[in-house]
Amino acid sequence: MERIRRRCGFQNGIDVDSDGSRGGFFSKRHIDVIIEDTDKGNRWRFTGFYGSPYIQDRNESWDLLRNLSNAEELSWLVCGDFNEIMYGHEKRGGLPREERRMDAFRSVLVDCHLVEVGYTGNWFT
Repeated sequence: MERIRRRCGFQNGIDVDSDGSRGGFFSKRHIDVIIEDTDKGNRWRFTGFYGSPYIQDRNESWDLLRNLSNAEELSWLVCGDFNEIMYGHEKRGGLPREERRMDAFRSVLVDCHLVEVGYTGNWFT
């Protein structure tokens, strides 16, 4: 990964292994960083998040997000693939999503004081 990072021209970066977790700032399900603009004196937090694709592990993902929400008192942006939807109309095709799964996702967003910023463009899935 180091070679790829350099070839792409990135000066800074980390390689997150797909198995296990390593410390308090990243795991196989998230990367959490504090962004500092030293010129303006601003600090904010970014979390890249990947929710488990397996239904039986979803609560573990939501617990991780809840734990992350208590880490810092900064403006917080969370982006990624939660592997869940908020409402049934967001899903096209296949079996309908169970309401309790969507309720659990909406609850974790409320617990973490997160709001959906919306989506513009073509649907991918």
